[in-house]
Amino acid sequence: MFLVSCQRNKSATQATQSYVAGATQIVADETFEPILEDQLFVFSSSYPDARIKMIYQPEAGVVNSLLNNPETRIAVLSRKLNNREQKVFDNRKIRVRVNRIAIDAVTLIVNQASADTAVTVNDIVNVLQGKPSPIKKLVFDNANSSTVRYLKELSNVTDVPASGVYALKNNKEVIKYIYNNKGAIGVVGFNWIEQPDKDMEEAVSKIRVLGVKNLAGKPGDDKFYKPNQTNLALSLYPLKREVFIINCQGGPGLGTGFAAFVASDRGQRIILKSGLLPDSIPSREIIIRK
Repeated sequence: MFLVSCQRNKSATQATQSYVAGATQIVADETFEPILEDQLFVFSSSYPDARIKMIYQPEAGVVNSLLNNPETRIAVLSRKLNNREQKVFDNRKIRVRVNRIAIDAVTLIVNQASADTAVTVNDIVNVLQGKPSPIKKLVFDNANSSTVRYLKELSNVTDVPASGVYALKNNKEVIKYIYNNKGAIGVVGFNWIEQPDKDMEEAVSKIRVLGVKNLAGKPGDDKFYKPNQTNLALSLYPLKREVFIINCQGGPGLGTGFAAFVASDRGQRIILKSGLLPDSIPSREIIIRK
């Protein structure tokens, strides 16, 4: 994950901000909503003068807001800016800084009554390339989501096939669909399974997470691995991705303060507790008494 810091003309709102006070807007990939809500709760509880408006969108919407909405100075994405996007900030004389904050797992889920327990990366590639595959129905959160983009890049395709691949509205809709239907594989962010909202707990309890086997010659090609912190740390789970905070605030401000909090030991402990793999493992002090 990464942090992007952008130099912009300071508005009156920015002038009244500090690292822990004021108001700002953050736009984030909705795949990471559960963990970001945890971070926001702890940060806001610690700094009551901080007012952060968190907006969750599919990846394409987050990038569009970052590039075109002057109110968006902070974004959370699962990728770095590409050359075209970076050039936009270069032309504006904006300095970009990058901070990775966690490692996420693109997670495959099925109805508990399904006979499926595992899939291979080759199965996923084949269905996205329109080739024969044991996967008959692959269900994504949104056509413009980061999970679609990630698996399209993995499969080296620019467009998904007309049949066998479907997109809903968000991660919650995918979980509900899998809860109510057998014979489909859903694609969601790991955090939605590890930390479901109260209204999603029953549905998640009736869902099975699939193990995934990598392509031959790559780490994790020896057997099927499920997403967890150990397998992410050892790069054994094939569908891992980085999470970044992009800060375009440029100098002291609430957005910069929140980004620094998430990257701090305290913020990384929140990520560790969530089930995702933090960018830096928080230290543990053990006191030995005689």
